[in-house]
Amino acid sequence: MSKWMLWMFLTLLTGSPLVSLVLVIVIIFVADRFTWRLLPSPVRLFKRFQRAGELAGTILTNPHERRARHELADIRVEQKRYAEAVDILKPNLEAGDDDVDTLYLLGVAYLGSGDSRRGELLLDEAAKLDADFKQGAIDLERGRFRLKRGEVKGAIESLERFCATRLGTVEGRYLLAKALAKDGRGADAKRVRDLAWNEYVAAPGFQRRRERRWAWLSRPSRPLTYAAVLAVVLGTGAAVANSMGLFSPRPSHHAPYDGRGGQPTVSEWE
Repeated sequence: MSKWMLWMFLTLLTGSPLVSLVLVIVIIFVADRFTWRLLPSPVRLFKRFQRAGELAGTILTNPHERRARHELADIRVEQKRYAEAVDILKPNLEAGDDDVDTLYLLGVAYLGSGDSRRGELLLDEAAKLDADFKQGAIDLERGRFRLKRGEVKGAIESLERFCATRLGTVEGRYLLAKALAKDGRGADAKRVRDLAWNEYVAAPGFQRRRERRWAWLSRPSRPLTYAAVLAVVLGTGAAVANSMGLFSPRPSHHAPYDGRGGQPTVSEWE
């Protein structure tokens, strides 16, 4: 709603809906960069896209370049293009790469592509090598995808283990609260959501920027309050500008045109 009002306000100022739409997008991105940082960085997205093109070219030239395959698969998983990630990284496993990084990444790619059996098996093998890999990332991904598949009990088990490993996690507690709510444990879910918000408030600045999305999902009243305040400010600004006559059409000072290309006569001026 606040974005709609901002667009309406800018349209009144500029007189162009298209220009106003571009300005709204620019304002949202700039404001997000300096405040909440919920939106992905366009510079980082461009660099990742550029890097993915370079890696794809390397693999095309040398299909056995396993390091390039691993890095490109990681980018595809981040982009949620899981099936592509499987096709890219699978040759590495077949060539003998059975380290924890490869097993974990390919396991996540299989889970995302819908092959939960292979994904879980690969994560099992990764956990055998390093159960605390990346501070419990294996349990986090298990819990995330189990929750998506509706395996609530398994999701709760994995997410509780993850929260015990990574104590200050907001994302893990939000997902755990969601799983508890689906399991019919509303009181426990509320307690975990409150704990997630408390962890977010007590976290250092760099961690708050990373976890802000999950904190706001845990307490959605906060972003709704900000949106309401912004809508009131924009509405007040538009009302003040309208009362000052900023949106009134300007009178034309051009002489009337007689249709013959000549100057108007005295009677026409009168």
